Amino acid sequence: MTRDFSTVGVIGLGTMGAGIVEVFARNGFDVIAVEVDDAGVERGRGFLTKSTERGLQRGKMDQEAFDALHGRVTYTTDVADLKDVDLVVEAVPESLELKRSIFARLDEVVGPDAILATNTSSLPVTEIAVSTSNPKRVVGMHFFNPAPVLQFVEVIRTVITADDVFEDVKALAERLEKKPVVVGDKAGFIANALLFGYLNHAVSMYESKYATREDLDAAMRYGCGYPMGPLALLDLIGLDTAYEILDTMYKQGRNRLHAPQPIIKQMVSAGLLGRKSGKGFYTYEAPGSPVVVADDQTPSGAVPEGVQLREITSVGVVGSGTMATGIIEVFAKAGYDVTYVARGDDKVAGVKAAIEKSNARAISKGRMTEADAEALLGRLTGATSREALADVDIVVEAIAEDLEIKQELFRDLDRICKPGAILATTTSSLPIIDCAKVTERPGDVIGMHFFNPAQVMKLVEVVHTVSTSTDVIATVQDLCGRLGKVAVTCGDRSGFIVNALLFPYLNDAIKMLEANYASADDIDTATKTGLALPMGPFELLDVVGLDVSLAIQRELYIEFREPGFAPAPLLEHLVTAGYLGRKTGRGFRTYA
Repeated sequence: MTRDFSTVGVIGLGTMGAGIVEVFARNGFDVIAVEVDDAGVERGRGFLTKSTERGLQRGKMDQEAFDALHGRVTYTTDVADLKDVDLVVEAVPESLELKRSIFARLDEVVGPDAILATNTSSLPVTEIAVSTSNPKRVVGMHFFNPAPVLQFVEVIRTVITADDVFEDVKALAERLEKKPVVVGDKAGFIANALLFGYLNHAVSMYESKYATREDLDAAMRYGCGYPMGPLALLDLIGLDTAYEILDTMYKQGRNRLHAPQPIIKQMVSAGLLGRKSGKGFYTYEAPGSPVVVADDQTPSGAVPEGVQLREITSVGVVGSGTMATGIIEVFAKAGYDVTYVARGDDKVAGVKAAIEKSNARAISKGRMTEADAEALLGRLTGATSREALADVDIVVEAIAEDLEIKQELFRDLDRICKPGAILATTTSSLPIIDCAKVTERPGDVIGMHFFNPAQVMKLVEVVHTVSTSTDVIATVQDLCGRLGKVAVTCGDRSGFIVNALLFPYLNDAIKMLEANYASADDIDTATKTGLALPMGPFELLDVVGLDVSLAIQRELYIEFREPGFAPAPLLEHLVTAGYLGRKTGRGFRTYA
């Protein structure tokens, strides 16, 4: 039988601590909220008031519930006032020395049966626990920000934690209507261990000027459906907090991917901490404000001075698969005349039939009129000979991911297409320069990486090689805007932006599973409920296909020679066994 908690203490009333106070008070607990001084108390009271007033205004609570919630909270600056609580949750800054001193003091104040929990996101719970005379009653209880909203709680069990303490805290998390996941005492636990490697990698792309901050963030928002881009998220977390978490993870695991990028330390030293200081990777209206304002890095959106855009009125597409068909539809819907080339008359007819079916769905949902559908089809011309592309202004190829096949196509397009025509590839992994070099016009070759399904996904990665002409880049960026797409621009290296950030994170999740640190279900729960991602890593891997994932991860490893990018052995073994995900009925999970 689990113990009955009635009164809890919370130490530290920053954004996270105030959120934890709200979670307990909303669920009927009496809360004693502790800060270091009166100013801290008032700041914490302000956080709680602002959060609950939003709930009141939005009809999520009435005045009676609002008053009752605040009536359950007592504020103090004296830790001794916690002497009769059943549980204390510590939520002070990520300093091991500070947390140890607080737990040593709590050990003297609270009763012998009280549980002591730390909300640390990265520090070793065991090292905090041993600062007390009874480390068996110390546990990690890691809430996620904003605590009143996010359902996920990591319950961290050390090698010392008593079984009943761990069980009681897990049951308490469920009583708070959270989804607890039990993990061992390892830096970063589940969510942060996966999140911060990804964030650090994004910073390295920014620091090396591979892509702008806006493009990095847009790539992950529109390409993966993430609620925030990595640099905006770092600004929200706080760069000082991020540095401490990465530094702790690196010191514990010696994984080079967790070694904080130098610019993070430089920004922290300069006081550029993110939203809370008013400036981080972005500049904000005021300290603490979420409103981004323009600064010297903000792109103007204008065509570079001296650059003349090439005229695009007619488009060619090579291919007849799902991606090619989607791209054809996107261009035709935007008003462009499209000539598409397929390998036979049946393929040509198949493309048209697929688009007609798509139009019918749009008409039935009121998104398109019969007249618009007819006009769209009138802009399509199917052909089986590449010679039909002689007069188009841009050709987009969407054929098999095979370099030799693509090179043969580009040689032929170079021969067929008129001077000044842009040759674009939708490759997601092959070097674009290898397609460009077989032509006599490498300056006209560019990557235009649509995401599947092209009709739905907003993102296009515009990938330039060392040879791509400036006017070609600007023209394709402008063209994406005319298609209603969000263009992000980067150089020609493996994975571009999205895959280069996404797949190492997926690979890290597989390694975590492989090490028996957590189950696939717990890892998926952690990332979906703790990080608000649309899919957990194992759900996503099974959808993408384990063979495809392995091929991309191998490409990244070969390109960057980064030991941390080496494909997880478990992924290799599953692919060898033919367990490729949903398409074969079995991957990390088994499907009916």
